[in-house]
Amino acid sequence: MRSSESIKQQIREHIVANILLGDDTALDGDTSLHESGILDSTGFLDVVAFIEEQFGVEISDDELDPENLGSLNRMASFIERKMG
Repeated sequence: MRSSESIKQQIREHIVANILLGDDTALDGDTSLHESGILDSTGFLDVVAFIEEQFGVEISDDELDPENLGSLNRMASFIERKMG
């Protein structure tokens, strides 16, 4: 099973490379991805697709909320629970 830090790092690298185009200055574990403007609705769809493919989990519509996906830390915890 992957560690929370490993999961967080993979998602962070994906966001920096594909959405922030290399600018990682505003992205830490607790940064609100929506409120900070890092991810818009299209960005969230991209990250959800990445998570599903990379970690082999399925995210249902009712799981698409800030409690699960609002920050890197929340994403990592959510994925750990999904991977069980």
